[in-house]
Formats: sequence, structure tokens, C-alpha cells
Amino acid sequence: MAPYGSFGDDKALLDSIPAAAFVTPGKHRRMNLIAILVNLLVPWVYFCFVCWAWSYWPHYEVPIFACCCSVGVGLMIAGFSCYLAYQCKAAQTDPKWYSFFAFAMIAAALFATLLGDMNFKSYMEAVYDQKSMMSYPNINPAETHGQQMMDAGRMFFTEGSGLDLRKSMSFKNSDTYCVAPIVSGEDQLASYDYWAVGVNCCEGQNPRFKCGEYFNRHARAGLRLTGVVNDERRPFYRLAVQQAEAAYNIRAEHPMFFYWVQDPLMMTSIWSSAAFTSLVTGCIAHFLFNSCCVGLAVIVFSKSTGVA
Repeated sequence: MAPYGSFGDDKALLDSIPAAAFVTPGKHRRMNLIAILVNLLVPWVYFCFVCWAWSYWPHYEVPIFACCCSVGVGLMIAGFSCYLAYQCKAAQTDPKWYSFFAFAMIAAALFATLLGDMNFKSYMEAVYDQKSMMSYPNINPAETHGQQMMDAGRMFFTEGSGLDLRKSMSFKNSDTYCVAPIVSGEDQLASYDYWAVGVNCCEGQNPRFKCGEYFNRHARAGLRLTGVVNDERRPFYRLAVQQAEAAYNIRAEHPMFFYWVQDPLMMTSIWSSAAFTSLVTGCIAHFLFNSCCVGLAVIVFSKSTGVA
């Protein structure tokens, strides 16, 4: 037996204890806190950036940036995190937070792309299209043909112009596509080239048109339909116009489609505000979602290893 006070069996016992057991609790908690904060904040900041890039001018002016740079960088970071997780596993250290970070970045890229693209197509694409198109004042529907205004984005019609609700028509294809001609005076036009339109704002075969600012006596302006969403609707508006031609014995040689409004600039401002609200709401929702995921990960990791 070793003399009292010598190392003997105590030294052998100390050698058998892993070195990791001697890490001070305070230091270990600080390292885990950094991992938690990184997983909480970095995917969220990345989500906000990608959602912004897909919602606004990068998607319109340089779509390759929105697609490759914003999403590609995130996926590269996620791939590098997977590599670090593999290295940790090979070194027999804990890879859990690296793995979580990779999945969090992939999820952020996916959700941000979906929301940003939807935001862009619903609002901002039309706003940017309007800025790149012409604005024409004092257009008389009875004198100016649609073929002369093919680059129009905003049109302000002459005093006395309005909607001829007696010649409104609809076409049903899941949704109801409604049209009404924009006229000046009571006389029949040689060609009805300007049409106010809307979706699901009229009923019946000979519908009462209730789209846009149809009720506003001061409305005499049209906001041109642009963007992917309206490109998909335009063929159905044309079919509704063709039905109106047959029903009312009129002609529409070069039909153009507009939202009927009093102030087109106010309408584009409303779309811009809606896009910003959608972006902010999405960022808040993602922060809450990611926070729940990180909190759940902390609980699961602490139960599996004793520390988070």
C-alpha cells in the first residue's frame, strides 16, 4: 500500500478521468451560448436579406444576383457547416449545433425565396413595370386607338370619360374575369380599345361591374395590367371582351386592360406599402419560428448529452 499522502492509486484514478471533465462550468456555458446565439440570429438575418433581394429591385434588375448570390451563398455556408459537423464527428466531438445550423440556413433560404418571389410577383413587379412605362394625359377613348398607346403604363382620360356599365361582361374559369369598356360620351365607338377589368367583382352572364373605383365619379384614370400574375389573367380578359363584342355588336380591335382608379400613383404606393408590410411580417414570423426551433434544440440536446 502506498504511504499516506503519496499519489499512488489517486494518481491512477485522476489519469482515468477525461480531460473534458475539468472544463469549468462557466466557460462551457459561454461556448454554448455563442452557438445558441449564432443559430438564433444568423439564419434570421440571412432570411431577411434573401427575402428583401427576392422582393425588390435585385429581383427585377439583376435576377441572377437574387438567385445565385443570395441563395447560393447561404447554401455554401450550409454546406461548410455540414463539413464541420462531419469533422467534429470524426474527431469524436459534438456536431449537433453545426448540423442544426446547416438545416436552419437551408430552411431560411427556402422560405425566404418563396415569400420574396410571391411578394415580388404580387406587388413590386407591377410597381417597377409602371416606372419603366409611359404616362399619357388627356386621352379621349373615342379618338385615340389602343394601337397608339402600346407603351402606356398610366392613362388619364379626358373629362366626361367613364365606364359603360351597360356593356360589361364576364368570363368564368374557376375565377370570374370581369370587363367593362372605358368610353367618352354616349355615342357608340368605332373600336372599344380601353377596358377596365377585375377578378371576382361581378356576377352573372350580364354582370354588374363592381371592380376598382367604379363607384367614384372622380375616377378617370387607368393603371395598366403588368407582371406575371396579370400575364396569366390577360387571356381570360380577352375572352370576356370577345363575348362582349358578340353580345353588344361592338368591335375591340386592340383591347388594353386597366385597373380603374382615380390616382394611379396612389395605387402603386399602396402596392409598395403592401410589399413592405409583407416583408416585415415575414421577417418577424421567421424570427419566432427559428426561436422556437432553437429552443427545442436546446432542450433535446441537453437531454441527450447533459449540456446544450
